[in-house]
Amino acid sequence: MVRNLPSNFTRQKLLDLLDAEGFEGSYDFVYLPIDYLKKKNPGLGYAFLNFVLPEVADQFRQHFSGLAMSSTKVCEVTWSDSVQGLHNHMERYRNSPVMHESVPDELRPLLFRGMERVPFPAPTRTIIAPRRWDGANQKNKI
Repeated sequence: MVRNLPSNFTRQKLLDLLDAEGFEGSYDFVYLPIDYLKKKNPGLGYAFLNFVLPEVADQFRQHFSGLAMSSTKVCEVTWSDSVQGLHNHMERYRNSPVMHESVPDELRPLLFRGMERVPFPAPTRTIIAPRRWDGANQKNKI
């Protein structure tokens, strides 16, 4: 888990940063949660990542811990208290409201195999829309 990301950080900015810092192809899960009601700077300031190898996760932790992300934000990298491992991340999010059809792709978690994006497994139950979310009205505003 990466904490203290700038609130204007997007999933694409995070991916670009990971790749620019030498971690391209070493992660298999990326999710940057957002506040669905905020139209400007919707980021919640943290992201969940899963690395293919534990030693790469540790290298990432060492590299990014303490990195100044802005004048007021300094990165903190910790192990997630709730979910560990690719399988558990997939199971956590495949039926999550964030995977609802009304949520734009750029706001959803991603899976990778090497440097190639791969589809999420199909849900195992009906997915409900996120609370406080009006996909028809918010889709193009975030």
